[in-house]
Amino acid sequence: MIFVVRAICLLIYFSVCSCVGSQNRQERVNSELPVEISIQMNKRLVEEEQKIIEKYVKDNNLEMNRTETGLWYKISEEGDGEKIETGKIVSLNYSVRLINETLLYTSEELGHKEFLVGQGGVETGLEEAVLMLKNGCKAKLIIPSHLAHGILGDDNKIPSRAILLYDVEVVEVKRK
Repeated sequence: MIFVVRAICLLIYFSVCSCVGSQNRQERVNSELPVEISIQMNKRLVEEEQKIIEKYVKDNNLEMNRTETGLWYKISEEGDGEKIETGKIVSLNYSVRLINETLLYTSEELGHKEFLVGQGGVETGLEEAVLMLKNGCKAKLIIPSHLAHGILGDDNKIPSRAILLYDVEVVEVKRK
């Protein structure tokens, strides 16, 4: 279904672009139409991903929370101390899977994931989730593609538009 919607939108876009006669009309098509089509396509794709996630949650009898951005999470074990804040260095044990349960990466294989919160360098959804956790906390995350690696993937194991399942444990929180 996604491919059909994309194909139709691209076909319409290229048809309109090839039929434009004047420079003014060409500029209007280049500046307005692609943005509108892009916004509509992105909204549809996000909605379709949310349906896929909702089905996964239901099929696996998971009780999860959803943030306004579309991140799904379940804290399975509360940690100790205060919530993690921007500017702290966080070290995580983790496993990353696709929504079809294909294992991609683990901390056992690659070592802890360590990053400075608020500086990027990790998936937006992972950073959002970490800000809800404490040291020692364990959580399950479902990160839609727009909060993960998006349309590009990671040029390795994560494909384009991949919904990611993260199991995380906060191993250490320290100051910068």
